[in-house]
Amino acid sequence: MAEHRDDRDGTVTEFGKLVNLTPRQLQDWLERDESKAAGQHRGGGESTGHASGRRIVELLRTSRSDLSDDDVAHMRKVNGYIKRHLAQRPSGDVTDTTWRHSLMNWGHDPLKDR
Repeated sequence: MAEHRDDRDGTVTEFGKLVNLTPRQLQDWLERDESKAAGQHRGGGESTGHASGRRIVELLRTSRSDLSDDDVAHMRKVNGYIKRHLAQRPSGDVTDTTWRHSLMNWGHDPLKDR
């Protein structure tokens, strides 16, 4: 049980470090056309990353003690996505790239000062 708690705490802590947009910043970003255009769209609908962004806003507004196992599982997915995507950074200025926009849908702006 303690190992599960350590894994859970580690996931939540890592999520807090990797997701560097506030709930308001992310919510505002998700309203923009650039956000809606980025990512893989299933059947012409909302992209996976955009849907995840909406969930991340909710997670950021949830107290740690109220997080469900499903919430923590989504945080783990977000952590993995952000780390994998950061490793694929393209060369040059990334300010207005789909790469950055996709990361921002997942709550991380690679240009934001930490």
